[in-house]
Amino acid sequence: MLRDRTNAPAIHDAVEFDYKLPGINKETLDNGLPLYWLNAGVQDVVQIDWIFPAGLWYEQKPSVAHAVAGLLKSGTSRYTSVQIHEALEYYGAQLKIAAGNDYATVTLYTLNKHLPSLLPMVYELLTDSTLPEHEIAIHKRNAIDKLLVNLRQCEFVANQQIDALLFGEEHPYGRYTRKEKIEALTREDLLTFYSSNYNLANVRMFMGGKAGTDEVKCMNDVFGKAEITASTVIVPEFELATSAERVHRINNDAKGVQGAIRVGRLFPNRHHPDYSPMVVVNTLFGGYFGSRLMSNIREDKGYTYGIYSSVTPEVSGGSMVIHTESGTEVVEDAIKEIYHEMETLCNEEVSEEELLLVKNYLLGGLLGDLDGPFSILQRWRSLILNGFDENYFNNNVQIYKSITPAEIQVLARKYYNRAEFIEVVVI
Repeated sequence: MLRDRTNAPAIHDAVEFDYKLPGINKETLDNGLPLYWLNAGVQDVVQIDWIFPAGLWYEQKPSVAHAVAGLLKSGTSRYTSVQIHEALEYYGAQLKIAAGNDYATVTLYTLNKHLPSLLPMVYELLTDSTLPEHEIAIHKRNAIDKLLVNLRQCEFVANQQIDALLFGEEHPYGRYTRKEKIEALTREDLLTFYSSNYNLANVRMFMGGKAGTDEVKCMNDVFGKAEITASTVIVPEFELATSAERVHRINNDAKGVQGAIRVGRLFPNRHHPDYSPMVVVNTLFGGYFGSRLMSNIREDKGYTYGIYSSVTPEVSGGSMVIHTESGTEVVEDAIKEIYHEMETLCNEEVSEEELLLVKNYLLGGLLGDLDGPFSILQRWRSLILNGFDENYFNNNVQIYKSITPAEIQVLARKYYNRAEFIEVVVI
């Protein structure tokens, strides 16, 4: 049957579609370790994440978490650093290790057929890394060199300062790297953190891609046979130490011609009922290229190449920060316009047309995420680590679809109070 091409097909907004998060399976390995997995791929590729409570929150000494994560591939009792990297290259695999504020994540990307060869090596890295002294010396030297270079950049210093001012320099979310802290690291510090926080008793494992019973069996054959010892992780407590001074101007480079602007406030995490609707508000305000901040400060005023507002949720709190860079001569004008846009959002209801554009942007991005196995796995990983299930996802979709201009204004008045924000400018 021939199609009638004289009439264009109907155009549908993203808000009209239904969104369903594909389910995830939970497997308990022979030794009781949890493995979450989903089969959502068409290529013979898998991603496996091992998540440990080994972020900055758990440090007994500053800089330990990043150092251990950076040194996990530096050698085991059986493999040298060179052998580990050569094996990954030989199998065309990637192994990424990073420590964040709360968790450390070890991620393997590989073809399915190479799992039997690579999983035993990953197991050794997680249970038998030796953290050789000479590798630690190299890491410290490189980390200090990188830090000294970064400290010349106003953007880097501004990011350090806004977090420290919001949370406090002794708080894990506000703590930043210092040269003397890196120099003070010892192998004993790193081994103590590694043995405690990378204990398999603490791990949560996630696998996605073209994954099925064969891949689950591979995981069980290696990680399900491990002897599990009791966890010794200490979960410390910290108090916020937000700066009482709201305006900060820092001259980092006497010859600087650009200023890094950060305007931020503390903000609830995903468990707060305002978090999800505020994702919509933040997107409208400064979360995408068509946002109000971008339209005013970049497109209209020409003060910057780009300006964004981000909401960052952590396990024990979060922040909302506007970030941009501009010429030193227009820094104060740019800040003035940021507050102007806050006031406008508080005092005037957004139009249905503008709000629909934002809804379609958010839901369109969500639709794209649900098309790939690794992004689906990332969605589930975030839900599970935060203690949620698919109901949280479904509720968010409904919030994105149904939030009204009046609700936007109520939230704006609650969270865009100028007195709650801290300003940092680093030149």
